[in-house]
Amino acid sequence: MSTVSTTATIHETAVIDDGATVEDGAKVWHFAHVLTRTTIGAGSVLGQNVMVGPDVTVGKGCKIQNNVAVYKGVTLEDDVFCGPSCVFTNVLTPRAFVERKDEFAPTLVRKGVSIGANATIICGTTIGRYAMIGAGAVVTKDVPDHALVVGNPARRIGWVSRTGDRLDDSLICPRTGEAYQISENGLVRTEQDD
Repeated sequence: MSTVSTTATIHETAVIDDGATVEDGAKVWHFAHVLTRTTIGAGSVLGQNVMVGPDVTVGKGCKIQNNVAVYKGVTLEDDVFCGPSCVFTNVLTPRAFVERKDEFAPTLVRKGVSIGANATIICGTTIGRYAMIGAGAVVTKDVPDHALVVGNPARRIGWVSRTGDRLDDSLICPRTGEAYQISENGLVRTEQDD
């Protein structure tokens, strides 16, 4: 049996499998499918034709836009944005005729990340906190915290603040005035990130 909060919104065409959990205030829209042993965090939104699971955790406040599949092995922390038709893979060398479910490589998308439309995230990578992945980028390796990456393969072309604003050499957010400094994992606010 699935566990669906009474404050969640589930469209009549959506499917919530037995063993799935949909938390408070989450919204699951047209033709979306939440598979078994998957948790959709409080306040998260699954757009039209989204598939999540099995065995996936979607954090609180995530927005997964239309036509995205989040497969086993992918974890989305809180406040992640997945743009329309972005892609997650779960096997590095797939073949239709070779069973490789025991080779799923985990992918971790950290808090506050934004993934642009039609971007592809190759399995086995970690995308650092508040990073921004440009539309159509192909992520083949780990992405540092607050990095702005674009292209195929994705490469860092700059840094972004917690609010998604591009930073200049001063590393001060033009929107909030928050200051950043370079660390071994990318950027960090001089006053710690949430």
